[in-house]
Amino acid sequence: MTQQSNAQNEKAEADFQQVMEKYSAIGASVAVVKDGQIIYTHSFGLKDLEKKLPLTDRDIFRIASISKSFSATSIMQLVEAGKIHLDDDFGDLVGFKIRNPKFPDQKITLKMALSHTSGLNDSQGYLNLDVINPDKNPDWAKCYNNYPPGSKFDYCNLNFNLIGTIIEKKSGERFDNYVKNHVLKPLGLYAGYCVDSLDSTRFVSLYEYHADTKSFSSSPTAYAPRRAEIANYVMGYSTPVFSPTGGMKISAKDLAKYMIMHMNYGTSNGVKIISKNSAKKMQTALTDDEGYGLAIRTADHLIPGVKLKGHTGSAYGLYSTMFFNPKEKFGFVIITNGINATYTDGFPDFSRAAINSLYQSFLK
Repeated sequence: MTQQSNAQNEKAEADFQQVMEKYSAIGASVAVVKDGQIIYTHSFGLKDLEKKLPLTDRDIFRIASISKSFSATSIMQLVEAGKIHLDDDFGDLVGFKIRNPKFPDQKITLKMALSHTSGLNDSQGYLNLDVINPDKNPDWAKCYNNYPPGSKFDYCNLNFNLIGTIIEKKSGERFDNYVKNHVLKPLGLYAGYCVDSLDSTRFVSLYEYHADTKSFSSSPTAYAPRRAEIANYVMGYSTPVFSPTGGMKISAKDLAKYMIMHMNYGTSNGVKIISKNSAKKMQTALTDDEGYGLAIRTADHLIPGVKLKGHTGSAYGLYSTMFFNPKEKFGFVIITNGINATYTDGFPDFSRAAINSLYQSFLK
């Protein structure tokens, strides 16, 4: 490493440290991609507040909603294999009726679910499929909004837990194993949805911030192993146990390797995960205001004057950010395990400040 890059890294770290302090961040792992290669990774702060353990680049986080893109990537593989089509009836694929009772004749498609335009909502919860199954929940109709399918965007986790069941039904593999075998292993990533398949000493503790007391409390349930549910697992129905909507556990560096695959429209290091056509479909905005495609959204205002594709995640106090520019082949992964979170235009201010700090340091 040259002296110049050492000096550049030191300045970058000092600048990033200021962002950490401003938002009371406990820890953060980052990765920067330039010209299609990871050029920088670093971990700041603490992995565990109580034990005062430093965060390292090999530690893994539950990344929340960026997980949705792994589910969508898996769906595109099944579409390419001819096992499903994006315009298939969502209910036919899931195995019970999914129709908005206010618009009973209008089909809800798989594509609508992938783009959050299905008209479903999370009002009944999303941690199991019973909530929307007419045979299991007398209030199932509350899972639907008051507008026709396909007409509006409404971010909904239930969409993706249902999508996970479709992956099981059409592949014959348990959801976590499908993603491991067809996305993670081919890319050489240490990651997964199943807690017991991973080294628990590498899990980063997550912390919720309490504004009233200006303090943090830990969220151990983020890594609940769910062993009893897995022991009684019903393929194609118990899938929310693994949370296709938010349950991926991965390091910032490995998430950056996955991001490079999407940046290269489906291929990384000669390994093809999905076709160029499928990757472009995922990145094409289907809703104007949100710029949301198939679990990848467009962000035009995150870095002034720069167009980015990617996703964010937030749960249990964690905030994750993965954004890239497929034309110019650069991108960023930023994951924090606890901040004092404030928002502007739907993005956490920490994530915006962090991505701009790295952009100024490494890409200007």
